Formats: sequence, structure tokens, C-alpha cells
Amino acid sequence: MTQNITRGGKAVLVLEDGAVFTGRAFGATGEVCGELVFNTGLSGYQEVLTDPSYYGQMILMTYPHIGNYGVNDEDGESRRCFLSALIVKEYCACPSNWRSRGELAELMARDGVIGLEGLDTRALARHIRKAGAMPGIISTLDFEPRSLREKLGRWPGIEGVNLVEAVTVDKPYQWRQKTWSLGEGHRDREVLAPEVAAPKVVVYDFGVKYNILRLLTDVGCRVTVVPAGTGAAEILALQPDGLFLSNGPGDPGALGGIVAEMKKLVGRMPICGICLGHQILGQALGGKTYKLKFGHHGSNHPVMDLTTGKVEITSQNHNFCVDLDSLGVEVEVTHVNLNDRTVEGLRHRRYPLSSFQYHPESSPGPHDSAYLFRRFRALIDENCSS
Repeated sequence: MTQNITRGGKAVLVLEDGAVFTGRAFGATGEVCGELVFNTGLSGYQEVLTDPSYYGQMILMTYPHIGNYGVNDEDGESRRCFLSALIVKEYCACPSNWRSRGELAELMARDGVIGLEGLDTRALARHIRKAGAMPGIISTLDFEPRSLREKLGRWPGIEGVNLVEAVTVDKPYQWRQKTWSLGEGHRDREVLAPEVAAPKVVVYDFGVKYNILRLLTDVGCRVTVVPAGTGAAEILALQPDGLFLSNGPGDPGALGGIVAEMKKLVGRMPICGICLGHQILGQALGGKTYKLKFGHHGSNHPVMDLTTGKVEITSQNHNFCVDLDSLGVEVEVTHVNLNDRTVEGLRHRRYPLSSFQYHPESSPGPHDSAYLFRRFRALIDENCSS
């Protein structure tokens, strides 16, 4: 359980391997377990906090100063914060920005997210980089390492656990909002005349980020969002022109039921997947997934589009990856990570199907990857006209 706190109380982080880090708390009090990973983004902390893909994880920000531009009502990527804890070198309690509507700690306290500051985040990041992402526990109540390690030992972890169930919506809904623009904020899609055709896209919510829905709306799609447990028959009954599989948290290998339904939909309509959606499609096509040592988390990962030779600076957030060697000859790799050569994009040679491991809906400075939404719309149009 968590509650609001006054910034500055003691907090302790204990890792699975026994490493102990002590700092000051902000946000909320209590105890929480999670898998500790580091994020290399210089900004975007509100988006990180509200990204459902981070459910079950504690995030270490490698940039030393967090909270300096506050938070607002427009930059959230979902209905609330989903990560377990936020760890920073120095927290700014006095934000300054014309869009700020409050302090980061207030948002965290509201949603029960514990913050930890005042520790050597460089040493902690190097520790994870060497040893790999690992479970940890943060407490503002118990400061005894042995006691905390015993509690951590009872945490089930994220491997083999279906975390999607905790973040998906309960019922379908329609989405109309477009991306943010200066002076107008988030606009709604125009109401089209009945005779004007607009493709209907159904989005599986495995932990969807709002900007995915906004960019689909920007390219002229009518968007319907459905829960993760929606069966293939229900999807087909909606008669969509395209299907989109969202990002989400946890181990894709724990989603056998979802993968089974996806196999029934492959080849029936244009399909696109992002992050967890990409991993689900990879499994539906016969592939396997594996866990990376410390994952990819941040807004500065170079990815090459093999079809054009262009390099994109991308935003990423995943601990698992599709195994290239497990894919059949009908699946083509379209994008690769230039840091470690892992698979970042797939395309089927016969079916109108593609997927991407990174997050084209994010804007890590440039908007390098937004073209993928236009490419998906073109694929839908081509399929409808054929």
C-alpha cells in the first residue's frame, strides 16, 4: 500500500543479488517490487510513467535531473501511471515550464508510485548493464536489507506471467482524438459525411499508448479499441478494414491464448503490430521470443530500415525480442537495431502484415518513424481496392 508523503524521507532499494542503495523518497510511500531497468531518455518522464508497457518495472532514469518541466494534462499516454517506481539522481520539486500544471511527485503520489532520489544512479546503471535487469524492492518503511530480500524472494517476477490482464480495458470504445498541435491542443477527428469512406481499424489494447490511437486517427482511420481478451470471431464480426496490435508489458511467451486467436486472424486483413504486438505476431507466425540482458529503454536507439537504407532515431521499451532464427522463410526482416542487430521490424511475404519492435508513435526529438502509420493506411487502401 502507498500514501502521499512529504519529499525527503528515507528510502532503500535492495536488488536480487544483494546490492543495496539508499536515498530519499518522493511521490508515495510504501513497499514495491519490480524488475529494475534503466531508461536513457533525457526527457519524456511523464510519458514513461503513464506507459502501460512499464507495468511491473522500476525505472532508473540515467539523465540526472528529472521533474524540471513538471507535468500536465496533455502528455499522459494512458489513464494513469503504471510503473512500480521511479529512480532518479536528483528530483526537481520546483518545475518551470509554460505547459506545467503541477509537480511530478503529485502525479506519482496520486497513482501510488514510489520515487527514489539522491543515490548514485551512474553506479546503479553500470551495475545493471553488467549484471542485467533484475528484480528489486524499494521501501520507505523497512530499511533492513535481509528482511527486504526475503520479501523480494516471494515476488513472482514478470517472466511467464500475463501482465496484460492488469492493463487492458474492460470494454470496447471509440477513439476520435488527434495528435497535439500548438494553440489547439488535442483536436478531435472531423465528423465525415456518410458517403465519405474512412477505413475502420480495430486496435487490440495490450497496454496501448494514446499516441498510437492519435496517429491512426491522424491518417484518417476510424478507431475502435477492444480488450486484450477479444476473440478472433468477435474481431471478424466487427468487419474491420485493418487490425492493429498495441504495445504492452511483460513476457510475450505468457500470452499463448492471445497468440492462438491471432493465428486465426493472420491473412484475413491488413495487420500491424508495435512492441508487444510485434512479438505476438512473431509468435503467431511460428517464431519464438527471448529475453534481452537489460532490454532497450530510451529515446535514442538507431534502427535501420532495410528497405530504404535509412536510419531512424527511435524510442524503445522492451525486455523481450523475436528470435530471427525461429522465423520461417515467408517472414522478412525489414528493420534491425544497429546497436545489437536484434530484429526491429517484420513483414510477411504473402499477407498484408508488418510489425515493429520500436515505438513509431513516440517523438524522441525527430519524428523519424511516423511514416509507418501512413504506410499502414496505404496497405489498408491497397487491400480494400484489390
